[in-house]
Amino acid sequence: MNGGVGEVTAAPAGSLPPLEWKFSQVFGERTAGEEVQEVDIISAIEFDKSGDHLATGDRGGRVVLFERTDAKEQGGSRKDLERIDYPVSRHPEFRYKTEFQSHEPEFDYLKSLEIEEKINKIRWCQTANGALFLLSTNDKTIKFWKVQEKKVKKISQMNMDLAKGTGNDNIANLSISSSQSSYLTNGGCTDTSFSKPSNDFLFPPGGISSLRLPVVTSNETSLTARCRRVYAHAHDYHINSISNNSDGETFVSADDLRINLWNLEISNQSFNIVDVKPANMEDLTEVITSAEFHPTHCNTLAYSSSKGSIRLIDLRQSALCDTHCKLFEEQEAPGSRSFFTEIIASISDIKFGKEGRYILSRDYMTLKLWDINMDSGPVSTFHVHEYLRPKLCDLYENDSIFDKFECCLSGDGQRVATGSYSNLFRVFGAVDGSTEATTLEASKNPMRRQVQTPSRPSRSLSSITRVVRRGAESPGVDANGNSFDFTTKLLHLAWHPSENSIACAAANSLYMYYA
Repeated sequence: MNGGVGEVTAAPAGSLPPLEWKFSQVFGERTAGEEVQEVDIISAIEFDKSGDHLATGDRGGRVVLFERTDAKEQGGSRKDLERIDYPVSRHPEFRYKTEFQSHEPEFDYLKSLEIEEKINKIRWCQTANGALFLLSTNDKTIKFWKVQEKKVKKISQMNMDLAKGTGNDNIANLSISSSQSSYLTNGGCTDTSFSKPSNDFLFPPGGISSLRLPVVTSNETSLTARCRRVYAHAHDYHINSISNNSDGETFVSADDLRINLWNLEISNQSFNIVDVKPANMEDLTEVITSAEFHPTHCNTLAYSSSKGSIRLIDLRQSALCDTHCKLFEEQEAPGSRSFFTEIIASISDIKFGKEGRYILSRDYMTLKLWDINMDSGPVSTFHVHEYLRPKLCDLYENDSIFDKFECCLSGDGQRVATGSYSNLFRVFGAVDGSTEATTLEASKNPMRRQVQTPSRPSRSLSSITRVVRRGAESPGVDANGNSFDFTTKLLHLAWHPSENSIACAAANSLYMYYA
């Protein structure tokens, strides 16, 4: 339900027709009753800027790469086809490209702390010379990877012709004669044939026909992943986000209390640009939850907090950006405060729009769209699962209230998307006047649990809440009368940078949809 506040000028005014989403592909599909291994659960998804490659990370520390195939089959690059107005009828299709082990489990002996291998975030870097570059991080260590095709060199012809036995006979005779030699103590030998060349062996006229030089061929290619840099020992707390700078040279990494600036080429030194750690930890009131560079302005960085605020900082202002240039937060409605207010206000993810004017944020209950030129409040608010509000106590008891859902924007900025429970995700229209609020399930039939758009825009999802039973196993029903499950949650998803295509993770399965 689009509960818009103010105006959205990201796109021309006027309601867009809702997109009709269709199933495209699934990787790692489970059979009925198959148990999911913890290490196989997907923990990060990211498209590259071109949209031709997709990367996923899992809890086992692996990074899996997929590449697009349909653009190649059409003949020529996709940009060229669009330039000549070539009708692209096929939907985006990807295929498995390669995978590699990015992180291994470690142990911090100083703090007696186990460091999981789980991939927290993946970010693509600029390509060069046909090679792919990306950053991956777990809780403590960031790695810079280079993936490229290398030709495999193989010997296609041996140097001996096995059909002819001349050379083999000579070798056999030599081994027999050497075995009959008499040996002395300490390894001495009376046979002098080893100390000087024998006059008995002569090359026949024209050479030996069975002796050939080896021929090396490189017809096959293989993908190799090589770790170029390791950026370690810079965070005392768990890394929650990394973000590339538009300058192509630097990136930031953020944990609960600090944000560090790195140069891609320098792994042993970073600069601390944000530090919210108080002198006395008892005075700590909020932590950093996410950080993101502006897509075009290399000096602008946004970071969110557990209090529901977003701060915009200018790296040119000072070396340590203690003060922000803009603060975005929504004022609390009088009389609405409860025990859960601060918990559900915590922002789990922020994303800049393609042009950099809008910031999308996700807290536990809502998506909010912010205009960086207007810090009085969000321009739009989208209620993701308002029917869960009466269940906050149960969500708190089973720790689901601390789940960190990601969010994403379409390339044209006209729609936003985020995940929910029961492997559902929601797509909202972000333009002024749009009532698009689509609910999709991560399965081969995404529209199976479609929530019908209410006929009256003023009607909220909370007004049609149904609660069946208490408890985590069968906690209730959603707005369409379907039971929801807190154990199956869709935390990670990504929108293709130039097309209406979404990739999302349901446990160990990667689902892809198009419209």
